[in-house]
Amino acid sequence: TILAVVAGIPLASSASVAHDLYASLRRPHAKVRGEVAVARLAAVGIGVVAIALGLLARDLNVAFLVGLAFAVAASANLPVLVYSLFWRAFTTRGAVWAVYGGLIPALVLVLLSPVVSGSPGSLFPDLDLQYFPLQSPGIVSIPLGFLAGWLGTVTSDEVADEAKYAETEVRSLTGAGAV
Repeated sequence: TILAVVAGIPLASSASVAHDLYASLRRPHAKVRGEVAVARLAAVGIGVVAIALGLLARDLNVAFLVGLAFAVAASANLPVLVYSLFWRAFTTRGAVWAVYGGLIPALVLVLLSPVVSGSPGSLFPDLDLQYFPLQSPGIVSIPLGFLAGWLGTVTSDEVADEAKYAETEVRSLTGAGAV
């Protein structure tokens, strides 16, 4: 399972860089060979960054790091999922604000936590940038994501489409029409 995840992340990342960034910026002139070459270079670059980060975190508890990654991911994704499933008036602006409103505080709080600096088991034990006392940011960043999603929705000019919401609700709850 771990090998599948480790192999899947660089694959998905490099495909995203090649298709979403490179091909969309150079769409009229993009060739399949160029996109494949960019994907290969992106896979190497992402692999090098991952190895460097892995070397920095080699003495840390892997289970804790996985929990930290889930807390950061939940900060960005949970508000959007909950709002889109249960709030008919939720808008695109609200979704974007919820993602960034949860993700950015989560990353900042991790950088200012005892995981990164200031404690004997941190990445940089000699450096003390510890201003956030908790090791996991989720207790603060997830509610901030919900707040940002709400604020983005109520300040949006977008009008909710009841028929589209009803169709999405049926599809998400039953799976009907997802094929």
